[in-house]
Amino acid sequence: QVQFVESGGGLVQPGGSLRLSCAQSERTTNHYFMAWFRQPSGKEHELVANINWVGDVTYYPDSVKGRFTISRDNAKKEVYLQMTSLTPEDTAMYYCNTFPLPSHPAWGQGTQVMVSS
Repeated sequence: QVQFVESGGGLVQPGGSLRLSCAQSERTTNHYFMAWFRQPSGKEHELVANINWVGDVTYYPDSVKGRFTISRDNAKKEVYLQMTSLTPEDTAMYYCNTFPLPSHPAWGQGTQVMVSS
């Protein structure tokens, strides 16, 4: 089973930027989309971006479109999320995983993003 280790979170002021990284413990298969999810405190996981294996197909919900950019380096087995123009509404624990999620997804420890002045 693939395991994920997320990093790069932190405390940032509104309008700031962060770059999250996700390292995968095993090589994902060629057909895997990868995605970033976030879980605000007390809420469910929500999708914030996904990307295909080649990296030429991406999806963002309206809440982050134009501010977040997902990318991947298959040779390094890493996925990234560049976040700009952050707002307090982006405060959450951020996770990466395959997409779509399996029926019983295994989550990493996540990386906390807090946007506050």
